Amino acid sequence: MADDPAVQIESLTHRYGQRVAVDDVTFGVDRASLFALLGPNGGGKTTLFKVLTTLLRPSAGTARIAGADVLQEKDRVRRRIGIVFQDPSLDEKLTVLENLTNQGHLYGLSGPKLAQRCRELLERFGIADRTRDRVQQLSGGLKRRVELAKSLLHRPEVLILDEPGTGLDPAVRATLMRHLRELSEQDGVTCLLTTHLMDEAERCDSIGFLDQGRLVALDTPSALKRTIGGDVLTVCTANPAEMARRVKERFGGQAEVVNGAVRIEREKGHEFITDLIEAFPGEMESVTVGKPTLEDVFVHLTGHRLSDSEHAGG
Repeated sequence: MADDPAVQIESLTHRYGQRVAVDDVTFGVDRASLFALLGPNGGGKTTLFKVLTTLLRPSAGTARIAGADVLQEKDRVRRRIGIVFQDPSLDEKLTVLENLTNQGHLYGLSGPKLAQRCRELLERFGIADRTRDRVQQLSGGLKRRVELAKSLLHRPEVLILDEPGTGLDPAVRATLMRHLRELSEQDGVTCLLTTHLMDEAERCDSIGFLDQGRLVALDTPSALKRTIGGDVLTVCTANPAEMARRVKERFGGQAEVVNGAVRIEREKGHEFITDLIEAFPGEMESVTVGKPTLEDVFVHLTGHRLSDSEHAGG
């Protein structure tokens, strides 16, 4: 049915030996939306990506994409999805058009129909003038556009991207996300991406936080940030653990050491800076205050930053 989620995952679990890479994960992704699965490297994102693209059979649980079961209906799933891998899947010795043509042949496309579809996508992503260029001549951003075009030749309902912005500068990532937004709004394509980059996640309709294989939060970016009351202060000091203890003892509330600094959540943070300076004169090297970010939400939920968690595998 049209109102069913484009992607539905139920109690999904996967183990590599004794290690649990994905731990009883359940969530759905609305049709024609942008969804980010955000988490640290090794947090379980790649394992979920492999399950959704039929490359890996989970230890337990189920997943459906556009109504097709990834375990029982692999061929149906593969016809309904487009895939953009983290590592380039283009043949750099071939031209842009040759890469797309070869991909089209794999899906049974040929002749004028395939040629027309290639022209449409090359024009859409602004690379029609690079048709005859060998892929090895392109920048990283242009290669990503070719990857997108290649993944969309067969008109998939769901596009699954694994860390699509890795290695791209912020401006190119913003362009990539704009293309995904257009696919969602103009073509009704559901885009699900794994990422550890906050600027990518910020541009999505909803986000799932994945940490050590567990789904620790699921909501819109704005709703997630509202879970943190007030502002976030970061205090740099010679002994952050002692400072955190004394702040909690003096003022109550939450104060914890994250990445070598004291992190405090507080209403009217700019006013609280004065209280801190008066309470601990000369003991702070610097104090900054800002509105909550998705990074702050992740820290609030897990106790560590994305960049601080490098689990093996997953």
